[in-house]
Amino acid sequence: MLRRLYDWTMSLASKKSAEVWLAVIAFVESSVFLVPADVLFLPMALAKPERSYRYAIVATIASVLGGIAGWALGYYAYETVARPVLEFYGKLDQFEQMKSYVTYGTILLLLVTSGLAHLPPIKIVTILSGVIHVSLPLFIVSAIIARGARFLFLAWLLRRYGEPIRHFIEKRLGQIVGIGAAVVIVLYLAYRYIAH
Repeated sequence: MLRRLYDWTMSLASKKSAEVWLAVIAFVESSVFLVPADVLFLPMALAKPERSYRYAIVATIASVLGGIAGWALGYYAYETVARPVLEFYGKLDQFEQMKSYVTYGTILLLLVTSGLAHLPPIKIVTILSGVIHVSLPLFIVSAIIARGARFLFLAWLLRRYGEPIRHFIEKRLGQIVGIGAAVVIVLYLAYRYIAH
């Protein structure tokens, strides 16, 4: 099922309506969808490198709006809507485990790491932010920074290096950004330890 979903998402890149689909996928990825918007963003930016920054902005805006929808699901409709969605994707146990130890401070860190590297998946963090009542303005600012940084960085790489970088991005970017996210987490933990 996941492979078919991936292939369908990739097929949208060649359509005239690709930009609309990019916005739709980026929106739903942040709240309920399994396939990341990068799958559509990468081939679109490679096909039209001169529009890569425009696509990055579209993806960022739609992703932040989708994040707000995920936050609202967690805040207003966790039991009726969000919980069944998480259960459907097999993410409920991970969500419940995170919910038991997350604090207001760590949720902000998770917003950054999930926005940059999908660690943990963005939909989990957006819903969790609503469940623990993270301030909506703070949530929006962190989502804009994290998602914007990711898409604009990808746009810059694709404009500068073109097709050769695509294979690197598809195979290694998650690892590199994951390492960067791990460094951010270690720095945050060190700061907390020193502060106390």
